Amino acid sequence: MRAPARRGVIHGVNDGTGSTTTEDLLRLHAPQVLGALVRRYGHFDLAEDAVQEALIAAARQWPSEGPPDNPRGWLIRTASRRLVDQFRSEEARRRREESAAALTPRDAFTAPPPGESRAPSEDDTLTLLFLCCHPELPAAARTALTLRAVGGLTTAEIARAHLMPEATMAQRISRAKQKIKGVPFRQPRPEDRDRRLATVLQVLYLIFNEGHTATSGSELHRADLAYEAIRLTRAVRRLLPTEGAVTGLLALMLLTEARSAARTGPHGELVPLDEQDRGLWDRAAIDEGTALVEEALSQGPAGPYQLQAAIAALHDEAASAEDTDWLQIVALYDELLRRAPGPEPMAELSRAVAVAMAHGPEAGLAELKGVEKELAGHHRLDAVRAHLLERAGDKEGALAAYQLAASRTLSRPETRYLMMRAARLSA
Repeated sequence: MRAPARRGVIHGVNDGTGSTTTEDLLRLHAPQVLGALVRRYGHFDLAEDAVQEALIAAARQWPSEGPPDNPRGWLIRTASRRLVDQFRSEEARRRREESAAALTPRDAFTAPPPGESRAPSEDDTLTLLFLCCHPELPAAARTALTLRAVGGLTTAEIARAHLMPEATMAQRISRAKQKIKGVPFRQPRPEDRDRRLATVLQVLYLIFNEGHTATSGSELHRADLAYEAIRLTRAVRRLLPTEGAVTGLLALMLLTEARSAARTGPHGELVPLDEQDRGLWDRAAIDEGTALVEEALSQGPAGPYQLQAAIAALHDEAASAEDTDWLQIVALYDELLRRAPGPEPMAELSRAVAVAMAHGPEAGLAELKGVEKELAGHHRLDAVRAHLLERAGDKEGALAAYQLAASRTLSRPETRYLMMRAARLSA
């Protein structure tokens, strides 16, 4: 069963009330609660443990009793009590507890009521984002810690995304927490903020990608992650409204997520772009994303997010796959690869598909040779090759490539789709 579309979140509407599920509420408030605790008490690692305990308590209690009127306040109070209990139980932390109690205002265990600007949770989330991207952390550790603390991904999911053992990723996240232990929880200075922004945007994009196309599991689309990435990117844009990369990333997310309702069939099977019912696309999100693309391109030299957003806009504005301006898309990919600081095999793979649509499948297959080394063993390379071989009339080669791609993906919807294509060819 597909998750219902929550377009209010895509368009930035507060989704914390109404029919929102317990899981939605926990996903929405978890980074805000963690930010509030770290700001008040420090101790990133201990605060995260306390938040996890509060989330578990909420997951057990809320479904039967209903969520409280102020979910974030409930979570902050519960997590704070867990944290204070831990302070009290450890002799070595007694002085820290007394200091925290002396410095904490009387209302520390309550969240601001709705509409009040005191200690805004959004600022806490943004501060947490930049803390996780601290310059003292290695680039890989910044990404992993942000995905864990702000994006809400499990250690196993982060490990799969980085193609490494879960135990190795757990050690990386633990070392990152220890590295930032004692770092003041406050907004970075402007010069530090600009330096960390590229990492922040990269992490948000990774969170969005995992939500839009899950790397594993029974669901193709993890709406909670995709919407959280959009929400956080909107928050960053409110902080930096004239930064072209931020505007471009938000546009890219909106234009991509606008197609989500048409990406799966009634049984959860994947529907490729050229076969989607475009009447199901979210036109409001497309209109907003298109306007943001124009704004982003006017805010300075076009970077990767602006160019990818422009490509997504061309897809979304076309009435059909045949009406898409494939030559313009190829040109945009050429510009994207020209400006990239290093190899971009996934962008090259997408460019090969665009070349095939513009000049025929044989031309696209020739382009695949340039990424065979970088993407060796990746199911997306095999899937694209299968699609192009099928279009070129090589049914036997396409069948083998579809079967190989199906054996290499961890996503069950993708597996079903690839095996369905193979079965059709074998029949």
